[in-house]
Amino acid sequence: MSAVAKPAAESTEPNTYPFTLTEDQEALRREIRDFAAREIAPNVSRWDEASEFPADVVKQLGQMGLLGIIFPTELGGAGLGYVDYMLAIEELSAVDGSIGIIVAAHNSLCTNHIFLAGNEAQRRKYIPKLASGEWLGAWGLTEPGSGSDAAGARTAAVRQGDHWILNGNKTFITNGHYADVSVVIAVTDKSQGTHGLSAFIVEKGTPGFRPGKKENKLGLRASDTSELIFEDCAIPAENLLGELGEGFVDAMRTLDGGRISIAALALGIGRGALDASVKYVKQRRQFGKAIAEFQGIQWKLADMATELDAARLLTLRAAVLKDAGRRVTQESAMAKLYASEVAVRICDEAVQLHGGYGFIKDYPVEKFYRDVKLCTIGEGTSEIQRMVIGREILKVSPSRG
Repeated sequence: MSAVAKPAAESTEPNTYPFTLTEDQEALRREIRDFAAREIAPNVSRWDEASEFPADVVKQLGQMGLLGIIFPTELGGAGLGYVDYMLAIEELSAVDGSIGIIVAAHNSLCTNHIFLAGNEAQRRKYIPKLASGEWLGAWGLTEPGSGSDAAGARTAAVRQGDHWILNGNKTFITNGHYADVSVVIAVTDKSQGTHGLSAFIVEKGTPGFRPGKKENKLGLRASDTSELIFEDCAIPAENLLGELGEGFVDAMRTLDGGRISIAALALGIGRGALDASVKYVKQRRQFGKAIAEFQGIQWKLADMATELDAARLLTLRAAVLKDAGRRVTQESAMAKLYASEVAVRICDEAVQLHGGYGFIKDYPVEKFYRDVKLCTIGEGTSEIQRMVIGREILKVSPSRG
């Protein structure tokens, strides 16, 4: 499904989207918004304080179809598109970014890599369980010594008979402790650089494979972020995902869609902070009136709302093009770059608007402020997004100098 490109009709609620959504999309958005208010909002502070993984809610999201939202019905998915996916991630993240990133990493990275690069047997073995929420997925590219420089990976896979033997470790892996299946990128031929990287499917419980340290994070604390450790981990040869040596190429294709979900994550966090700020300035009184009446406050809100809508347009464009089957490397990088940096600014202003109250945990903007920074880092830093965009621009418009 995709949005219809025409001006939004009059509505009793603010025009969150600049185009009219289909009836099904509006229903989806309302369903997720109601679910988030009922099942997520009352638990946000507790999950955050305890770094508690919301396993029961994740199972419910699977039952709602959100853990297989972008995958075909014949594989157990919901058969929806990236516009729908964008709506879902934004609505979840407007209440708790931790939930948004759990769903995003599961769909965009692990499951989608299997969908894009897997053979028919792999798709049918893994995607139905992942799409239903019976299984949770993780995706391992980053290592302690290779973040943006994926070619510097050291986790290695060596073929021995009818198995691959993996050794090494991955870090900053979303869902790492709770994943039933992980897609892992490993070096199979060091001499070939990025074309010497291959992808593998590793199931939980495989001898030699275990999650390692759970990270104690600044924000998004209810999502699990941890190491994956491989010590002479033998996996069947048929668990090679995609062609030998094409793991990096397939990972970059996977990230094209993943960056749309991180943009949506940023939109949700930014919208949550803006909504909380609007509510606060209407209630907070200084000098005999609500601070919402001061022009300086109104200008801040105007800039926050305008930038958020601009980011939403970029993200919506990427999602619509993705649904149309178009290559979206540049568009998704632009959406991710702009939405994440805008959301950081919005959350910073939200804390400022709350004054001292913005610095304490009784008000939601404190958590939004901590959560949002990850959006400029995960799935490629802002600096990497600028490199991607620059390279894409130069392909189309070479320098005339």
